[in-house]
Amino acid sequence: MNSYFQNQLVKEILNKYRVIWGLRHALSLMEWDMETYMPREGVNERGVAIAELSLLARKYLLDEKFVELVDKASQIDGLNEYEKGVIRVLKREIEWNKKIPENVIYELAKIRPASHEAWVEAKKKDNFEIFKPYLEKIVELIRKISESVGYEEHPYDPLLDHYEEGLTTRKAEALFDLLKGRLRMLIDKIANNGVYPSHHRFEDMQYDEAEARQLVTHILNLLNYPSGRGRVDIAPHPFTIELSRKDVRITVRYEGKDIKKAMYSAIHEFGHALYELQVDENLEYTPIAGGVSLGIHESQSRFWENIVGRSYGFIKLIYSDFTRIISALKPESPMDLYLYVNTVKPNLIRVDADEVTYNAHVIVRFELEKMLVNNEIRVDDLPELWSELYEKYLGIRPSTYSEGVLQDIHWSGGMIGYFPTYSVGTLLSAQIKYAIEKELGKTIDEIALDNNLGLIREWLREKIHNWGSTYPPSVLLQKAMGEELNPEYFVKYIESKYLKLPEQFLQ
Repeated sequence: MNSYFQNQLVKEILNKYRVIWGLRHALSLMEWDMETYMPREGVNERGVAIAELSLLARKYLLDEKFVELVDKASQIDGLNEYEKGVIRVLKREIEWNKKIPENVIYELAKIRPASHEAWVEAKKKDNFEIFKPYLEKIVELIRKISESVGYEEHPYDPLLDHYEEGLTTRKAEALFDLLKGRLRMLIDKIANNGVYPSHHRFEDMQYDEAEARQLVTHILNLLNYPSGRGRVDIAPHPFTIELSRKDVRITVRYEGKDIKKAMYSAIHEFGHALYELQVDENLEYTPIAGGVSLGIHESQSRFWENIVGRSYGFIKLIYSDFTRIISALKPESPMDLYLYVNTVKPNLIRVDADEVTYNAHVIVRFELEKMLVNNEIRVDDLPELWSELYEKYLGIRPSTYSEGVLQDIHWSGGMIGYFPTYSVGTLLSAQIKYAIEKELGKTIDEIALDNNLGLIREWLREKIHNWGSTYPPSVLLQKAMGEELNPEYFVKYIESKYLKLPEQFLQ
């Protein structure tokens, strides 16, 4: 064991944890294969295998002697920060798994692969009925998990805290209430201002997939995604999966039209991957060797996707290669390409939404999940309620299930409580922007234009990535930026960007 872990009891805990790490490593590989290359008819057997290995990992985690060691270590004074982090994370995991009945964990793990396949088919055929029975079962299991874990105020609370340590329904409601008021006015103001277009000709134009892959590869190389420690594949819903510090994989989706969707799905997933790739290697094989929460994780993907990737400096940097590689799309200037990737308009699809309207998509899902978990609505109610909320918050209604209730993969995997972390991450991404610019004395535009993105990667490594899950999210943010989540930075960012063009680059 390395010098980060000196306490003999913690060393013993980490030695025993190795087998749990190994099982989770195998489970991650099985999940990645399931969503990329697995033959579709292998789904039932994969479900059983995942369920059995999940229970085996749980068995080791809840082993009486292992739990006793963790409890004993939690009472020791003088542990260093890394050792405290290990014990904090393990205690959270042990408490979560202790409270949930084994059969609930097994059933949820078992149904997920079949549910995923049903979702893929339902989306392809635009038929909600194909997916509905799986979602009903998943919601039933999630409600049981919530009741088993327990809560003080709302059954949604334990699910939120599972993905974002410390987040509650009350806190999320306060955050979204603020956004509803501030952003509604901003959306109207930006639309009336007319500086940024609501539509660009490239959105309707076809592209060659081979050329798009070449462009994505070029962009990922520019961002320094290491081919020796990662790979890029295709999946119906882009995702990132981490097997170890030296094996972090991403996927992209190519739709054949509107190439920015492929570009920014790749940059988004790169942000997730970079977080895992830059965790201190001395934390490998330990419970703190990964991102601390999904909100922090999403701040990294949203930061690279929007703050960097949609900046004029970055567009100017990739402009010549974009025009060289993509034969069908010929932007008239870097500003033309910049306006294409920064159109602003209500959109039915969350992953394609612009920065201004994105949080409205999350609010819809938050409100639906909250009601589902609280047994206020049934799965049957989702399609119509989805349409009503989209009309309420974005002024549009989906005409198909595929662009409505079936568009996201998350519910098929039982990930209820995940969606609010997208807004946490989106707000944090702007906060990180201002922290970097203040400390480095340069704007993100200037850094990107100079092709000096290593400065940003190093700042993120030192302040956020390096620590893995050593600290809770709130403590990590305080250490990195001197304050916890503050949504005012995001509002400031939207106002400063979307009410005028970047004049310093128009000369």
